[in-house]
Amino acid sequence: MLSKSARILLATAALLLSGAFIFPLWRIALIAPQYPEGLGLLIKVNTVTGVEPQDLQNINGLNHYIGMKAIEPDSIPELTLMPIALGALMLGGLVVAWLGRRTLAKAWVALFFIGSLAGIADFWYWQYDYGHNLDVENAPIKVPGMSYQPPLFGSKKLLNFTATSWPDLGGMAAFASLALAIGALVVDARGRRDDDASAARPLTPSPSGPPVLGASGGIR
Repeated sequence: MLSKSARILLATAALLLSGAFIFPLWRIALIAPQYPEGLGLLIKVNTVTGVEPQDLQNINGLNHYIGMKAIEPDSIPELTLMPIALGALMLGGLVVAWLGRRTLAKAWVALFFIGSLAGIADFWYWQYDYGHNLDVENAPIKVPGMSYQPPLFGSKKLLNFTATSWPDLGGMAAFASLALAIGALVVDARGRRDDDASAARPLTPSPSGPPVLGASGGIR
């Protein structure tokens, strides 16, 4: 069975995933001379919106000039699947913490880790598809060999725009959740190792006191 501290960490990790439903997962900002205040996208667990009400519409308008597809949240299947997957993962983590079984905990953390990698890879591919699969023939602005994929992390120059991409609060909560889940296994493993070391340590006899002279003068 998992140690009590490991179970608490595991439950906390599962509850932290609720942040992904409350806050955006990712934020992409675009700044250019004609947009000094910037345009922004917020990728949420079930939709994509602009930072400001008109940002998504303005970004789609700009993308049209270079042949990029319009960003239409209803056409992105991941936005339908992600709330279900994250909700199941959160509930599963709470159940595993309650049961306290070590094998289930390892399986849950492994699933969480693999799912996180798959999600990041899918997001990168989504960016790649929008930035590379261009309708060049009908684009008013044609730049031979140019692609417009924003960075996954950090900043990148795209024509006269600087695109910056970072996790938002929901994404940070998800990363913190994964770190806590891994930490729960580490804490449990260290606790078991210390227990095993204590059990294997031989008992040392208590030292006897110095010899004492008896009433008859003999040593006893």
